[in-house]
Order: sequence, then C-alpha cells, then structure tokens
Amino acid sequence: MDLQSAWAVAAKDFKIFKRKSQIIYITIAFPLAVGIAFPLIVQYALYNAKSHLVGGLSITGLMDAFSVWFLIGAAIIPAAIASYSLVGEKIQKSLEPLLATPMTDGEILLGKTISGLVVPLAAIYAGSAIFMVLMDLVTHSKLGYLYYPNWHIGAILLVAPLICLFSVELNIIISSRINDVRTAQQMGMLSALPFFGLYFASEFGFFAFNDSNLLILAGVILVVDFVVFFVSRATFQREEILTKWK
Repeated sequence: MDLQSAWAVAAKDFKIFKRKSQIIYITIAFPLAVGIAFPLIVQYALYNAKSHLVGGLSITGLMDAFSVWFLIGAAIIPAAIASYSLVGEKIQKSLEPLLATPMTDGEILLGKTISGLVVPLAAIYAGSAIFMVLMDLVTHSKLGYLYYPNWHIGAILLVAPLICLFSVELNIIISSRINDVRTAQQMGMLSALPFFGLYFASEFGFFAFNDSNLLILAGVILVVDFVVFFVSRATFQREEILTKWK
C-alpha cells in the first residue's frame, strides 16, 4: 500500500471540506460549545447558592460527566465529514475519476479514513484543551488545586480516536450505498447513539465512566473498529460504484 497515494486522497478531501460551511460549522461549534458552555455551568453551580445542578454529585464528578461529551463529539463530527467523502464526491462528479486511477481500494479507503480522522481529532483535542483550562480557572479557588489534566481526561482522549475511527468507517459503509448527502449524514449520526446511551446510563447510575471502564471501553471499540474496517473493505465495490451510481 502506497501511503503517499492515500495522503493525496486525504489532501484532496481537505480542500473540499474547506469549501463546505456545514462541515466547518459542526467541526468548530461542537468542541467550542462543550469547552465553553460546561465550565460556565459549573461556575454557576459553584457560585449560585440556590443552584441544584450539582445535587448529590461532587463538583469533580460533574466535571468528569461533562468531559464525556467529547466522546459523543468524537462520533458526531466525523459523521458530517466521512458521510460526505463519497456521496459528496459523487454529486460533484469527482469520485469516478478517482476510482478510475490505479490506486487500490485500500489506498482510497485509507485516504478517506485519514481525512475523516485528522480534522475531528484536532477539533476534539482543541476543545478539550479549552475545557480543561476554563474548568481549572472556574474551580481552582474552590478545590484548591488544578483538577486538569488528570488520568480521567487522558482516558477520554485515548478513547476518542477509536470512536472517531468507528464513526469514519461506519459512515464510509453508509455513504458507499447512498446517493444523497443529507440522508447519508443523517444515517451517519446513528454512530453517536451508543455513546449517548452510555452517557445517559452513567447519569442514571447504570454505568460509571471511571478510568478502568474507559480502558475496557477502549478495548471493546478497538475490536469493533477492526470488524467495521473489514466490512467497509467488503462493502466498497469500485466497479459497482462506477457502473451503477446514477
């Protein structure tokens, strides 16, 4: 497999993404919303005597619960990008020339995967940096120490790339079978449902996002990533796309 060819596919996608305002908005808006809004909520809970936001949950527990939203973002942001990577090119009439090149299916899929991973991960890590800085500013006077960075956010940022990869590969499967960008993106958002489910399960006490469970979750998602990767390879049929996508 020629990595240079794969990177050429990714670089081509990056140029396309820069012209798509919808992709830019969701890539920037979600991490900023999590990184800024949740520290403000914690500040309100700390300094408003009438606030019932914290309840029986410690302030550090509330901070950790909010940090889990970066895992949800790791599924949502790639969905907007990866679902466009095939369907969008089909609509723009640029997919067929790409598939007609001597590149192997593996090189094309690797390039699509790289383009679907790099931007979302950069956004997630940038948002998490803002989140940690603002949380420390808000809570330092109450806690007496800087809570972030810690092992918990480290585990979150370890799991995030695996979730991004899952979302990218799943959306490649979806977009290789659908001819409409909006439908592909809507279906692609389904990749976030398991992580929404885990978040609400944690809120109701059925699951804990502690460090050990996050490591177990990373192992499970890694196995799922391998399965979805091989399914995406089997699903991506170059000849069918060239002859039947009308």
